[in-house]
Amino acid sequence: MSKLKPETRDKLKQVSTATLATALFKRGLRNQMIQGVQPLRPMAESMVGEAFTLRYMPAREDLNRIDVFRDRAHPQRKAVEECPPGAVMVMDSRKDPRAASAGGILVTRLMKRGVAGVVTDGGFRDSAEIASLEMPVFHTRPSAPTNLTLHQAIDINVPIGCGDAPVFPGDVIVGDNDGVIVIPAELADELAQEATEMTAFEDFVTEQVRGGRSILGLYPPTDEQSLTDFAAWRKEKGR
Repeated sequence: MSKLKPETRDKLKQVSTATLATALFKRGLRNQMIQGVQPLRPMAESMVGEAFTLRYMPAREDLNRIDVFRDRAHPQRKAVEECPPGAVMVMDSRKDPRAASAGGILVTRLMKRGVAGVVTDGGFRDSAEIASLEMPVFHTRPSAPTNLTLHQAIDINVPIGCGDAPVFPGDVIVGDNDGVIVIPAELADELAQEATEMTAFEDFVTEQVRGGRSILGLYPPTDEQSLTDFAAWRKEKGR
C-alpha cells in the first residue's frame, strides 16, 4: 500500500529535480541524482511515484536462454505484473545499455497497469514506440538486443544502485526534463513543502531578473528589500 500522501505527490509534480537536489544537498545528501538517464520525450510535469525495483546481474549463459521467459515467476515478468499502480519501476541494469532492459510490450503493460513511470540506467528497445506512450520513461540510449544477451533478471523490490544513486523500495522518485532524483521516503513530505517554497521564490527571482534587476542581494536574498518585495509578490500572485 502506498505511503506517499496525495498532497505530497501533487506538490512534487510541480517542482524541479534541480530544486530538490538543492534541498537534499542542504541535508548532506549529494548522490541522489540518477546519472546518465534522460526522458524519451519532453515532459510537461514531473513524474512522481514510489520506487519498485528490478535488479539485473551479468548474465550466465546456461541460465539465461530464451525459454526462461516461459516461467511465470521470471523476475522481469513478475516485476511487470507486480509493480503497483502509481509506483515508478526502477531498473538496475549496471549502467550497461548494450542490451535492452525491456521493450515496448513490457513498458506498455506497465502503462496499462497504471504505473507512474519507468527508469533504467541501461537502454530500451522499441524506443520510438515507448516514446509515444502516455507515461514518462527514462533511459540512457536506445538498445536493440534482448536483455538476455547481457543481463540476468535476478531480484525484485530490493535495494539497488541505478546510475550510481542508491534506490530503496518505497523511496520517492521524481523525474523531469533534467533527469531523475531519488528522495528517501522519510523526507518526502518536508522536501515537497520546502521545494514548493523554493520554487515560489525562484519564480519571483526569475521575474525580477528578466526585468533587469541584479542578482546581488536578490539571489540569495541578503538585502532586506528583496524579502519585502518577495512578500508583496506572493500576496499579489496568491502564492
